[in-house]
Amino acid sequence: MPPLDHYISQVHLRNFYSRSLGDRVFAMGKSDLTAFAPNSQSICRIDDGNTNPYLREPRAIEEFLKTVEPRYNRALEKLVGDNIDHEAIYTIAGFLAYVMTWSPGGMRILAEPPRRMIESAVAVAEAHGQIPLPPEELAGRSLVELLRTGDIEIEVDRQYPQAVGIANIFRFVAFFGNSAWEILVNPFDRNPFFTSDYPVGIESTIDPRVLNRIVPLAPNLAVRIMPDITIARTPPDFSFARFRYQKKNISRHELIEVNRLIVRCAEDTVFYRDDYAWVREFITKNRGYRIEHETYERSDDEGSLLFFRQRIVKFTPSPPEDRG
Repeated sequence: MPPLDHYISQVHLRNFYSRSLGDRVFAMGKSDLTAFAPNSQSICRIDDGNTNPYLREPRAIEEFLKTVEPRYNRALEKLVGDNIDHEAIYTIAGFLAYVMTWSPGGMRILAEPPRRMIESAVAVAEAHGQIPLPPEELAGRSLVELLRTGDIEIEVDRQYPQAVGIANIFRFVAFFGNSAWEILVNPFDRNPFFTSDYPVGIESTIDPRVLNRIVPLAPNLAVRIMPDITIARTPPDFSFARFRYQKKNISRHELIEVNRLIVRCAEDTVFYRDDYAWVREFITKNRGYRIEHETYERSDDEGSLLFFRQRIVKFTPSPPEDRG
C-alpha cells in the first residue's frame, strides 16, 4: 500500500488538540461548514503525497522533513523563552517553506504563474501566425478567444511547480530565516489562534512587492515573517546572519485580525482547539476567500512581461472530494 503522507505536519496539528477531546482537534470545512473532530493522523494527508515524479529522487522531501518535524516543539519553546537559535530559525522557516510548496493549497497557488505564462506565450505565437487556424467546428474563433471564454483551458500538473518548490526549498529557508520576525504571543486563553490546511496568512505592506507571512504555530503562538527582498537574489546564507526579531503580546484586535487571515487563507479546513459558540459564525463570515495570484501584464510587439502578486480574493467554495 502507498504511504499516507501528511502535507501538514502531525506535530503541528497536535499542538491544537482540544483539551476537552484529548487526542483530537475541532475542525470545520469552509466550503460546507461541516464540523468534525479528527486526530492528526487522519487529516491533511494524501496517499503517496510526498512522492514527486519530476524529481530525480521522487521522495526527496522526506529527508528535508527529518530535519524539521522532530525539532518543531523544541523550536516553539525557544521562541516563547527568548532563546531563539539557529535550529529554531531553521525549523520554523522550514515548516513555512514546506507548507508553501508541498500542500494542496501551495500547489494550487504555485501552478497559476506557469499557466498564465503559457497563455501569454500562446497569444504571442498566434499573433505571429505560428499556430494553425482553429478547425471550422470552433466557428473560426482564435485560440486566444477560446481561452478567454473558457471553452478551453490550460491545465498545469500541480506536481510540476511542487517539484520546482522542493528544488528551491533550502533557498526559501534561507530567505525567510534572514528576514525580520515578530513573535506573536496570544494572552487570551479563551480566544486561541486557529490553524488550517494552509496555515500561511498573507499580509500586504507599504511595499507592493512584499507580503508578510503570518504563521500560527500553537494556540498561543504565531510568527509574522517580514521578508527582506534585498536578499532575494543573493546567495543563500544559512548562518541566518540577518535574522532579527521582536516579541510582543498582541491585543484582542490583533488576535481577531490574525484569525481572520488564517480562515480566509485556508484552502478548505480550519482547525481550532476550543469549540466556542462564536467560532462557527466567525468562520462563516470569512470563509468566502482564498489566496490567488493577481497578474499584471505589459505587452508590446515582441511579447509580454508578466508580474505576479498573491492576494486574498473573494471565492465561492465548493466541497472538496476528500478532506483527508
